Amino acid sequence: MAHGLLATAPVNAGAPEHGLFSTQLGTTGPRVVFLHGLFGQGKNWNTIAKALSESARVMLVDLPNHGQSAWTDHFSYPEMAGRVAGLLKAQGEGERYAVVGHSMGGKVAMTLALHEPELVERLCVVDVSPVTTAEITDFDTFFHGMRAIDLETLTDRRDADSQLATYVRDPSIRGFLLQNLRRDNSASNGWRWQMNLAMLGDHLDEMSDWPDLEARPYEGPVLWLAGAESPYVQPEYAAAMRAHFPRVQLVTIKGAGHWVHSEQPQVFLAIMRRFLRL
Repeated sequence: MAHGLLATAPVNAGAPEHGLFSTQLGTTGPRVVFLHGLFGQGKNWNTIAKALSESARVMLVDLPNHGQSAWTDHFSYPEMAGRVAGLLKAQGEGERYAVVGHSMGGKVAMTLALHEPELVERLCVVDVSPVTTAEITDFDTFFHGMRAIDLETLTDRRDADSQLATYVRDPSIRGFLLQNLRRDNSASNGWRWQMNLAMLGDHLDEMSDWPDLEARPYEGPVLWLAGAESPYVQPEYAAAMRAHFPRVQLVTIKGAGHWVHSEQPQVFLAIMRRFLRL
């Protein structure tokens, strides 16, 4: 899809058979796929992807129910990983990927590596663990705030930000969440949520859980990145991580919370280059 294009020129590719939208950058080097977290989109990785695209072929995926990808009526990590596997297999037989996943996308990436190890040359799991994390998230509050915004009377994005501020004090997080708010002339008042807000909000428990995959351990190299100020990677989670990924290496990034790659982008990029051997 990106063959013959400049490394910095993205190619947008809808994949109806998998229901996934993807963007590709770069024409040479190892294949790398980035999977975003809850409320995110593939484009959240743009800065990192553009920097890597000079020496790698990078794919940014909108996961199901997010961005421009198709919606579903339920939540399932194995099904999400299956859709990503279908997208990757469509790129060419025998291709292998370095898979990088953050938060929810990290759980999708881990599931993909365990179920389809032949697709995954190496794995990077960013600030999430193969455990249940419901008790440490603020995501329920984020959902309540987003669903409380009255789209029928909404005047503009400033109005949306003001309404959301009642639930979410951090303006940078509000800005991130409101990336999902779209103008749409077909909607009754011209506004809609691009992500499947209702379904995802109703299935937050499943999202916070870790499924029993009954899979053999993944034997490839695994980098486990943690934000030093985030609660998602704890010493007591290491046994579960090693059970699934025996070749895991933990790296903790100082000055970073849950959104490691946006809070410490230069450090994250340097670690990615080493991990990808670029």
